[in-house]
Amino acid sequence: MESFFKLKEHNTDFKTEIIAGLTTFMTMAYIIFVNPFLLKQGGINQAGALFDGALEFTSLNDPYVAALVTATILAAALTTILMGLLTNYPFALASGMGLNAFFAFVVAPQFGWQAALGAVFISGVVFLLLAVFGFIDQIDRAVPVSLKRAVAAGIGLFIALIGLKNAGIIVASPATLVQLGDLTSKGPGLAAIGLIITAILMGLRVKGAILLGILITTVIGLFTGVTQAPTGIGDIVGRPAGLGPIAFHMDFGGALKLGFMVIFALVFVDLFDTMGTLLGTGARAGYLDKDGRLPKVKKAMIADAIGTMGGAVLGTSTVTTYVESTAGISEGGRTGLTSIVVGILFLLALFFTPLAGIIPGEATAPALVIVGVLMMGAITGIDFEDFTEAFPAFVTIAVMPFAFSIAHGIAAGFLAYPLVKAVAGKGKEIHWFMWILAAISLAHFVL
Repeated sequence: MESFFKLKEHNTDFKTEIIAGLTTFMTMAYIIFVNPFLLKQGGINQAGALFDGALEFTSLNDPYVAALVTATILAAALTTILMGLLTNYPFALASGMGLNAFFAFVVAPQFGWQAALGAVFISGVVFLLLAVFGFIDQIDRAVPVSLKRAVAAGIGLFIALIGLKNAGIIVASPATLVQLGDLTSKGPGLAAIGLIITAILMGLRVKGAILLGILITTVIGLFTGVTQAPTGIGDIVGRPAGLGPIAFHMDFGGALKLGFMVIFALVFVDLFDTMGTLLGTGARAGYLDKDGRLPKVKKAMIADAIGTMGGAVLGTSTVTTYVESTAGISEGGRTGLTSIVVGILFLLALFFTPLAGIIPGEATAPALVIVGVLMMGAITGIDFEDFTEAFPAFVTIAVMPFAFSIAHGIAAGFLAYPLVKAVAGKGKEIHWFMWILAAISLAHFVL
């Protein structure tokens, strides 16, 4: 342990790393329940039918739902362990929030979930090539900070809207497009209570607040009749479900029909989400050098890219580095041993997957809203005093939820930024590569 992870050199010990790994796992374990719920709505089932409005999670007797739980856990476990071994950093990975919503509500409805998995795999290959050949720094320099932060904030609103819609807190209206749902009914009422509970836990800085919020809301749902209690040990512990229904079902022909912008959106969001998370958590751990760069960032990006490809093979959406890694770092985690612990805990969770069938959609919907809140924090880094920065950022943020498309939001921002800057006489602030992105974005809307 000492020779491989260099615990003393990083001013940590075995016990500290174990506690840090447990802490990180607790803060991100909600993905076990939330990710399958979202992807199920994206049509990952035998019929390929999209979400019909009912919030029923569906029994784990459904082989597709059970397989999604297994795929989510395995992708998180294996990729996190790979990160620890490859980089010796305490970073954890899993199917990314926002990216899974993009998969379910934007990509899958066009040519099916198999094509969406193909698109995710292709985006992983592109990400890997960018990392291996060093193009990531070039792209990072080209896209302004304001747009990077706007993308994160826009995805936050997009996820929150999905959570509120799924919970029945926000419903369709023929007169006003959307309106408040009936909070006195069982489902929306439970979701509203769950949101309040989770918000309180977050405010109190309780570790694993989102996961605890899901579990507490589920318990309340047992008493209100929204979900059913386990009837035996088989509803708690069981053999992991097989991946047959979803593994190796990538449709590359359908993926190519999706167009460049969809693939680009998958790569772009994963790239800057990962970059931002690595730099943020790396700063917290004290890894950044005097120039503010993260050593071994290429290896970290390669692990992330391999995770995305591997996740697609298993049958889940884009895998990315989790900002929840900061929780373990705050507990003293400083080496890859923390990541190994997180991965092992995910593997152990495989044998408790029957619990996922008890979790109602009303319990997972609040988690989406809370994650949206956390992602909205990126908006504070945008200079709204400078209109040439504010307008493209606002367009990016607004278009995502209003058009119900992350790709449309990114394209709108990339098109608006160089145009507004150029007209305002600030052409020198535009990186040449932004003009290429603007042309691609224009083609996205026109074609």
